[in-house]
Amino acid sequence: MSVAERPGVPAASDDGLSLAALARSMARLPEDRAGVADADLADTTALVTGSTSGIGRDAALALGRLGADVIVHGRDGAAGETVVADIEATGADARFVQADFADVGAVRDLAATVRETTDELDLLLNNAGGFFREGRLTDIGVEYTFHVNHLAPYLLTAELLDHVPDGGRIVTTASEAHRGGTLDLDAVTTVDGYSGFAAYNRSKLANVLFTRELDRRCAAAGRDVTTSAVHPGAIPGSDFSRFLPSPVADAVKLFEAIPLVTSVADGAAALLNAAVAADTAGVSGRYFSKQRAATPARAARNPNTARELWVRSADLLDVEEPLAAAVETA
Repeated sequence: MSVAERPGVPAASDDGLSLAALARSMARLPEDRAGVADADLADTTALVTGSTSGIGRDAALALGRLGADVIVHGRDGAAGETVVADIEATGADARFVQADFADVGAVRDLAATVRETTDELDLLLNNAGGFFREGRLTDIGVEYTFHVNHLAPYLLTAELLDHVPDGGRIVTTASEAHRGGTLDLDAVTTVDGYSGFAAYNRSKLANVLFTRELDRRCAAAGRDVTTSAVHPGAIPGSDFSRFLPSPVADAVKLFEAIPLVTSVADGAAALLNAAVAADTAGVSGRYFSKQRAATPARAARNPNTARELWVRSADLLDVEEPLAAAVETA
């Protein structure tokens, strides 16, 4: 297939767009950066949470170009429909489902919609999340960052796990910030002495621990599901700096202007590497920094902490512990 025929790549026009410019455009696509441009995702269904902007949007568009049916998720309906239209322009099917990840009922409704409208879910990319500088509690009495960044994907995964077939993959967007985190589970039900950075680091540590424990429980249950936690890099254009206090935000914007800092396309490529690449199939329970398998922090490798987090998360959500029977009989 020529560059000009590639879905989602602009065709040459009379206004002077050169073949060299087209080649550069193709080279910037996440699927090229991940080395999965030849992957055929026809008959594959993917849900990408937090896909109305940033790396989630780029990953969703790439999955569409590769032939997948894509479920777009976010809070902004207009932005979601724009992403759907962009995916459909590649020839793929897409739909938008709106859900606030701080709302337990909304996450359950999202899962129910996915179950009702699909035969199965081959790829679940738990990408939604953020950094929140103001401390507040959600309706269930949990600190907002921990709820949105960890409890929501935990619940969504639990609700959809039996809808993911053998061979499916579950990818969770984590961060190198997990290395600065400590898993104080008493701190997640209060905002006393709140620090946005400490809360974010803790939630990202939870993402890595969740991935490892999910892998352990899937294996115990005889489920052939690949789980991965991915640090996508420091992403300019992801609007992360909008959550930060003014002096820090200004510094981040300057950092983002430095050439060779990870781009949005690079971040999306990191997700695609874990979700699509042939050489990551079956490489489960691992942490990836960008597209390389990496050793997470010591705190993220403690199996007792991972089990404690899993059980406590179910308690906080007031749900049955997912895959409890598998580990009780293992």
